[in-house]
Amino acid sequence: MTNPIASTKNDRLPIALRLIGWTVVAGLLIAPAIAMQFTDEVRWTTSDFVFAGIILIGAGGIGELAVRASGAWSYRFGAGLAVLASALLLWFNGAVGIIGSEDHPANTLYLGVIIAAFVGAVVSRFRAAGLARAMASAAVLQVAIGVVAVWRGWGEGSENWPRPVIVLSIVFSLLWLASAALFRRASGAHRVARSDKARQTKPQN
Repeated sequence: MTNPIASTKNDRLPIALRLIGWTVVAGLLIAPAIAMQFTDEVRWTTSDFVFAGIILIGAGGIGELAVRASGAWSYRFGAGLAVLASALLLWFNGAVGIIGSEDHPANTLYLGVIIAAFVGAVVSRFRAAGLARAMASAAVLQVAIGVVAVWRGWGEGSENWPRPVIVLSIVFSLLWLASAALFRRASGAHRVARSDKARQTKPQN
């Protein structure tokens, strides 16, 4: 017999984290509007707010789906890192650009990283093992784009070139790999749980 009180307590943490997450999303959207009232250095247009809203609300929505997809915290944190990497990659590209300025056409290649991760997730039906492979593939693609950008000199002449490409390639690849590692751990936990359940339901002679 399950304990309803214990179940309620276990549900409180995900609810609290979701509340915190949506509060952060709202805060990130409201903060620039407030800052614009006190300084001329922050000047967001309507399109800037729309762009940020799409990224942040989209990330929050995917995070909600991840929370409901699995009760394993490794799966949830893996999904959270993947969403964070995707949102930051879009944000950097739209705001300042990684390769040169935000107008450099080579920056559109980074959309391929996000698309690869998403397609891999869909193909694997959002199962942990498949998600681990998808995130690892995204990490490889992230590094490959950075290597080609430096080799071909894309964005050469911009400030601090090629440091932003090198540093951000490392940072984002580590985020993707950390997500892959968490999904791999979740996959192992799921296999163990299925094995234990199979043994429990196996008829005894």
